[in-house]
Amino acid sequence: MEQREIILRAIGVLTETHEMVRRLSDGEALDTDLTQLGRLVSEVFPTIEIPSGATAEEAAELTIAALMPASVSLVEAFAFLFTQLAKIHDEGRMDVNSSELLQEIALRMSDPGAQEDAEEE
Repeated sequence: MEQREIILRAIGVLTETHEMVRRLSDGEALDTDLTQLGRLVSEVFPTIEIPSGATAEEAAELTIAALMPASVSLVEAFAFLFTQLAKIHDEGRMDVNSSELLQEIALRMSDPGAQEDAEEE
């Protein structure tokens, strides 16, 4: 999964979480079995096959090697979104809220051509 796609999925996770918090505060009961976060994690993290004769140390090394790239990609995606949201907050901007900013980022990330044009400017 490309980093751009992971960021888009992370936006979905943040948007869903924001909506879930709103609904919970309104007293609604939620079914959280199939959340976007769960789906994202299951899609980003690979299945790990440990040979039957592997030692505990070998199994740990295989697991770390398999999970580290996915972990870094997820952390990078959420850190990127956090910095974008924090920047708007720290600037005291009132013309855009967090949902609007996430939507704007998603639109930019969904159109790689527009993203390349913006990077050239």
